[in-house]
Amino acid sequence: MAIFAGLLNSSVSNSSGNMADLTASIHILELMADASERIPLKNGVLHDFTHAASNLLAPTWEGVNKSVIHNLSSSYLGAVERLVRNIQIDRDQSNLTAHNLVLNFCPADNCSVTLFGSMVTVTRNGSSGFVKLLGVRNLTNKLQNDFHKTEPSPLLIAATLEDEDEPSLTISLEFFGERPRPRKTFCVYWNATGRWSEEGCAVASAAGNRILCVCNHLTAFSALWGFGDDAPQSLVVLTTVGLIVSIFSLVLFLLSQFLVWSAVVKTDLSHFYHTVMVNIALFLLLAHSTFLVSSFTDLSKHPAWCEVAAVCKHLFFLAAFCWMLCMSVTLIHHLVFVFKPLSKRVFMFLSGMVGYVCPMLIVGSTYIYYENSNTLYHDNRCWLVPGKAFQTSLSSFLVPVGTILVTNLCCVAVVIAMLMKAPVIDGGETDQKETAKRIVKAVVFLTPVLGLTWIVGYLFDTRRNREAYNTAVNYSFCILNSFQGLSILLTGCLAEQKVRDELLKLIKGDSKKQNEKQKTSTICTKGK
Repeated sequence: MAIFAGLLNSSVSNSSGNMADLTASIHILELMADASERIPLKNGVLHDFTHAASNLLAPTWEGVNKSVIHNLSSSYLGAVERLVRNIQIDRDQSNLTAHNLVLNFCPADNCSVTLFGSMVTVTRNGSSGFVKLLGVRNLTNKLQNDFHKTEPSPLLIAATLEDEDEPSLTISLEFFGERPRPRKTFCVYWNATGRWSEEGCAVASAAGNRILCVCNHLTAFSALWGFGDDAPQSLVVLTTVGLIVSIFSLVLFLLSQFLVWSAVVKTDLSHFYHTVMVNIALFLLLAHSTFLVSSFTDLSKHPAWCEVAAVCKHLFFLAAFCWMLCMSVTLIHHLVFVFKPLSKRVFMFLSGMVGYVCPMLIVGSTYIYYENSNTLYHDNRCWLVPGKAFQTSLSSFLVPVGTILVTNLCCVAVVIAMLMKAPVIDGGETDQKETAKRIVKAVVFLTPVLGLTWIVGYLFDTRRNREAYNTAVNYSFCILNSFQGLSILLTGCLAEQKVRDELLKLIKGDSKKQNEKQKTSTICTKGK
């Protein structure tokens, strides 16, 4: 009781919201929650505990990094939940109300209570223990929210059971948002990993800024209002069709490379080129396949698989870009250092380090760093979490990819410059049309192979007040990159004369063999 009384006095004196004092107070709550698992806490601590916990939410918690606020708020909620569950309540205990917390009790099998104006109804069977209902304000805006473009209800309701035997129950909760007409609503609870989750909860009804949730378990609940624009159906269809076409095209490309490999790979330069192209196509195929599967499968209900999908997409796309970097560096080396070609051994070692080792190191370090802070991926998108540069997991994708794109763009600029100078070096007359054709051909060929179409993605949301601009960028990015596999098939296979000639030979060769078989069978038939 003395500890909680001291905590109450400290919370009253810390009206300015000093973060060091707040952190220390939350740490004390955690220690007392740990102690309550072993030492019975009596009814007498309730008043000081409730008011102290309420006072800790009065300040805005400003002036520190968001990740610190996310961790502190999650620790606060976990400690308060455990203390409410473990503090022994007298049967005649009345409700407790503070500015940011209200504590109510449900001793009967079925009951309905009101917490900060929201109705909560509990229906259960076969338990003699209290259901303790806790309403908390000014906390949901501090908890981490992985649901894209959603706003949480100002109210969080935690339901805990005094005894350990949880009965079969249904709990319905009413939440109110701060503004009406959301595009989508979610009923969520705070799970053990420190994220909002929809498992076991459903939206019973939603109208305006009101949501009625129904859940089948006890924990901390809230509601989320989605105000962001959902992807238009045309964009979803376009992306899906593009990915299917891309996957089919990449399979054909890899199959054609397998069939003509021995015929077209005669020199070190051709070996370098086709090795890089095969790796780019392979990793893009894996990335697009994972993206398509995760889009059509509701992995948000299976966090482990959602995490696997996020890590796989991160690794496959990053590896594809690393091999695109190998392509641009190799191209520049052979253009600039004409008389100092790379040996096959050196090329395989360097490209292996860049194309295989670097992506694994980046993805592995990202996983280790962000997994502990529960900010690795979105629950409902199975992709990295966006935010400020170098503060969220998406930076580990955008920064290396952006660096690679800038490098590849410089490579294209060097190639164009050399093509423009080529007629002068040869000493012939400048043929502007021929030069322009070669430049256009180089740009068309290199753009999909070096991933330059992804630059469009960096333009998105650069002008937040121009919805038409962002829509145009969104559709452009979708069209250019979902069909990237088709572009690689056209430029890297059908437009390559050697590959095309070898494929035609194979097709004609099969036709000749078939004709010979037919002639032989005809002759045999006539002979009989």
